[in-house]
Order: sequence, then C-alpha cells, then structure tokens
Amino acid sequence: MSSDRISAVNLYSGNQNIFVCEQAVRKIEADFQQKLETSNGADEEDGGGGDDDANVLHTSVEPQPLTIMKARKLVSWYTLSQNPSMSAVESSPALHPLWVRCDMSDPAGTTWLGAETVRVTNKITGMKLYSITCKGSTADKESLMTIEDLKQEHKKRHHSSSVGIKGCARFNLFGSTVVENTTIESHSSVTVDFKWSHVESILEIPPLSSTATLNIKIASGDMRSPMFEMYKELEFLQTLAEGLRTGETEWMESPESMSAVSLINVYSGDENKLSNTPIFNSFLERGDLDFVEQLWVRMRNSVTSYQDIGECLKLVTEALRHSDIKPWIHRDSSSSLSTLIRQSYHQQMDSVSLTGVTPVNMLLEMGLDKMRKDYINYLLGEGLTTLNHLCFYLSTEVDLQEQVIRLTKLHHLLEIVVNCSTYLALPYDRLFLLTQSCLQHYKTSPYDEEYEFKLQIKPALISHFYQKEHPVLWGIEVSSGHGPREVRTSLQLSDTPLVDHVVFETGKLVYFLEKCLVLCCSFHTL
Repeated sequence: MSSDRISAVNLYSGNQNIFVCEQAVRKIEADFQQKLETSNGADEEDGGGGDDDANVLHTSVEPQPLTIMKARKLVSWYTLSQNPSMSAVESSPALHPLWVRCDMSDPAGTTWLGAETVRVTNKITGMKLYSITCKGSTADKESLMTIEDLKQEHKKRHHSSSVGIKGCARFNLFGSTVVENTTIESHSSVTVDFKWSHVESILEIPPLSSTATLNIKIASGDMRSPMFEMYKELEFLQTLAEGLRTGETEWMESPESMSAVSLINVYSGDENKLSNTPIFNSFLERGDLDFVEQLWVRMRNSVTSYQDIGECLKLVTEALRHSDIKPWIHRDSSSSLSTLIRQSYHQQMDSVSLTGVTPVNMLLEMGLDKMRKDYINYLLGEGLTTLNHLCFYLSTEVDLQEQVIRLTKLHHLLEIVVNCSTYLALPYDRLFLLTQSCLQHYKTSPYDEEYEFKLQIKPALISHFYQKEHPVLWGIEVSSGHGPREVRTSLQLSDTPLVDHVVFETGKLVYFLEKCLVLCCSFHTL
C-alpha cells in the first residue's frame, strides 16, 4: 500500500509504495457458512436465533499485528532476500520497503519493524532497519523524555560523541474548528510544517529561523469561502454540462420569484431594463457585464427546465432579428449568442434552430464565457499571472465538456489563492508563486481536491497563527555517523495516535510518544 496511509510509517518512508505484513484473519462468514445452511430449517421450525446468527455471520475481523519474534523473523528473511552477496538473489530486483505490524507485547512496546534497501546507482549496497516503539498517551508534559534522555537512548546503539539534533513541528492554521465542544468539520485544511536545528527543549516553539512549508488542501463549496457565490454559479454550469453528457438534469430550486420566461420578457424589448437592474453580490463581481453576461446571470437564477432555456433564448433571438434591441457585448465574446448579436448589427443573422440540445449548448457557452472573464479579471487585476499562462484554461478549441473541466480547475485555483489571501494574509510574492504552482500542476494533472499544494514561506509571516497554539505534531531527531554507519533516533509527539492497530487511553490534552531507531549498515556487517 502507499505509506502515506499509515501515520507512523509515513514519517520515515514518505509517500511511496511499501509492503505491509500483518496476521491475516479469516472472515467469520466462511467459518459459519455450514452452520447457516444446516440451521435454517431448525430456525424456521422453532423460531430460533436466526437474526442473531446473521449479524454474527456478516462480521469480519481486521488483520492483526504480529509478535516481536515473528516480526524479526520476517525482517530477517526480507534482508536475506535482498543481499546481493547471495548468488541465489544476485539478479533479483529490489523490493519495496517492508513494514511489519507488531503487537507491543515486548518490554520496549514495539509497534512497527521496518526494513528498506539502500541503493547506489540501482545497486543494493546496504539495508536500513527501523524500529518504532510507543509509550502511550499522557496528559503530563513532565513525564515526557528530555533531550538528554533521548541522547542516552541514542548512545545505546551508537557511541559517537558527535551528534546532530533537528526539530520538526506541524500546526493547523485552517480547517475543522471546535465551537463549544462541537467540532465543525471542514474538507479544507491548511497546515504548516517547520524544520529547524539546535533544539533546546521538548515541545519548544519553532524559531523564526526555521524553514516553513504550507500544506494547502482546499475544497470548493465551503460556505465560509469568499468564493462561495462563484461556486454556486459554477455548480449550475456543471449541471448543464452533466445534463448534456448523460441526458438527465437535476434542476436546482430557483431563487427568483418570477419565472424565467417572464423575467426575460420584461426586457426583451429594451435591453436597458436589464442593464440598470442590480444583479448579485459576488467576490469577483465586475462592473462591465455585457448583455450576454447579464442574460446568463438571470437565466442561471431562474430557469428550471430545458423548455425554459429554449423559450428565453427564442425571445432574445426574435428581438434581435426584428432589431427591437441592439445590445452591447464585449469585443472578445465567443459564445454563439454573441455571434448572432454581432450579425444583428448588420441585419444578417444566421438561422438558428432552438430545438434539441442547442439551447443548452448556447447557455453553457454563455456561462463559460462570462466566468472565464471573471477569473481573468481577478488574476490579471491582482498581477498573479499573465494571459500567456492562462491559454490552456481559456481555450475554446476543445469541446464544451473539456472547457468545463478546465474552468473547474481554474475555479479551484482561485479557491486556494483567495482563501490563502483572505485568512492567512499572505503577501503578493507568495500568492504569485502559489498561483504559478497551481497553474502548472493542473495543466497535466486531473482535478483533485484532495491534492496538497506546497508553498515555502517565512515563519514570521504566520507567527501570530502558531506561536500561542499547541502543535498537532512535534518531533526531534538525534543523528550520528555518516553513510553506512549513520544512526538516527527520533521522538515524535502527536495529539492523536500515530498507530491505528493499538488502542491508547486519551485525555483532554494528549501527546503520543513514539521513538524510531534507524540503523543503516552494509550487508557484510549484518
């Protein structure tokens, strides 16, 4: 599996594929299948516990951890299988790292044993061995190990007098919040990771000299976001696109009291009635909406069927054909309706059949055109990018479905940048770098709200967010030796358990203690 799915292992292996070894337990269904078959007749006759049996039969047991002796044996086999000095495995390919779940039954309280090959130019030259032990939870800071304790633990395996000490910490800056003991869940989160040297005490606040990296994961549709109104607009546009793709549309409830056709009929003889009416209050509201853009806004808020769309557009096209209106539109408007309006200036309108999916296509084009201009207006107005960098997202050469996908990516980019600007008050240079990173990522990657964007920042920019808060993760690492003789010993503290196969007691303020010993050595020394 991917190591990022296991909290404790992810601290050392990062985001890579690993082998996980655990004790397999058969599902109870198989064990009791025969009992179910033989007891059905009896249950029908005597009204026995058929329901109870059924509940038991559909229960399964999760894989279990191994004893330390079995875990060590497996790690030993793995190590032998990767030793290039053994002729039997000389040509075998290197395996993924191995991690074995342990049940904490040994005095040290081991929860994981790990092994990973060391390679130089694709040749295996050594093996890294990992051991993770846990001390459980505590609400007493004084009971935690000290830096001196950690050094002594390190010296049990390595007697070098020269050691290096590094610290790391993670703080939550934005995401789920607790109000009156109730957690308000959020699918968005912004955390910051710190790394620094010369640690002086356990749980010390990261110094301003630390390196800091923001981990940004923003979900669209959060009502707290300044982009929420724009999200609702995008949502309607996506509904239209989905309807064209599947043939089925789930229409949203209209916020307008007047029907769509009546609303359009009001100004079908005078476009000025449309232009002088307030439209909506959006974070990205522009003051230069042309006729087609304003038409989109009102239809978006009022249509509740395909028939509505067709009848509204029929009213407009008839008014254009008879020169009842000569509306103003932007020069670069690219929708089909904009083309008809330009033609109407010269009384040379093409014939258009407003049947089938044509009206929906026309409305979708109107929305795409309008929303692209909204996003361009903000990004260029804030100096966050250039039109050249936006070409991929603004192209009308691809089909409408792909245009919607690219607009959705652009919206997500805006969600990320605007939230970081609004809630973290990041300066221009960081927002510019974040924008370029998002633009580059989405040129080649699919839309994914779970993806974490990374951004380097100076700790001073966010010091007021974290200096009075508790970290969600805090760690220290002692290291000595180099190359094949390097040994690292680390202490990790977390407000939630980093091991999911062991149950820990929890309190109001809980820190989870974990030690990891990393031993790297050449094969001839094993």
